[in-house]
Amino acid sequence: MVPLMAAADQTASSSLTGASVVSACALFFTVASFWWLHARQGRLKAWEPHVFAAIVHGSTARLRLPLILHNTGPKPIVVQDLILTFPDEPASHLPLLWVSSPCRLQPGPDEETKLPAGFVVPGREAQQLFIEFEAPFSGFIPEARDYKAQIQVRVGHRKGWRPLLTFILRAANIIDPDRYTVYNNAPLELTKEDRRRADAALLELLEEHGDGSPPGGRRQKDPPNDEGDADTSR
Repeated sequence: MVPLMAAADQTASSSLTGASVVSACALFFTVASFWWLHARQGRLKAWEPHVFAAIVHGSTARLRLPLILHNTGPKPIVVQDLILTFPDEPASHLPLLWVSSPCRLQPGPDEETKLPAGFVVPGREAQQLFIEFEAPFSGFIPEARDYKAQIQVRVGHRKGWRPLLTFILRAANIIDPDRYTVYNNAPLELTKEDRRRADAALLELLEEHGDGSPPGGRRQKDPPNDEGDADTSR
């Protein structure tokens, strides 16, 4: 009788242990699923723009970029501010500030523009925006060459600036800097005439700005980076 009772107690204890493990796993799976679907903080992703609008006139440099921002997580992300910087250029190349949010890429006299204001990217959604950046002073007079550009972002749930997108800005495609219009940002070969016009127009701006020497000295090129990912989850 005693051995039978001991065996029964051992079987009941094993069953209880197995049930506890199954219950704990089910609870963990439920909590993890809820966090993943509803409470996880995602990241902002952006991609290299294939076109841009630009004008460089006097001491003003203005760029308009079409951006697609994707929130990878379920929680909304508040975007507070954006700036455009040139990491490999000298300190005299001041960041371009976010000055407006136009309704289209092609500038025109009848367009509606909005002052820069924070906006929300809902969870697991993407938004297309047109962001216009401008140099606050005469800190950026482009040469006819490629620039490594970086868009930085400030989000509501984190402190400080975070890199959002690093890409190549092909300033050599700006063949008519006095006219605010759209240019291709793809690595296309310009004709000799277009290259001559771009070099002459931007050199004229450099001479008006200073002594005609390129700010920062020698020219350089950087490898392209097609995709950006702002780590806003940590």
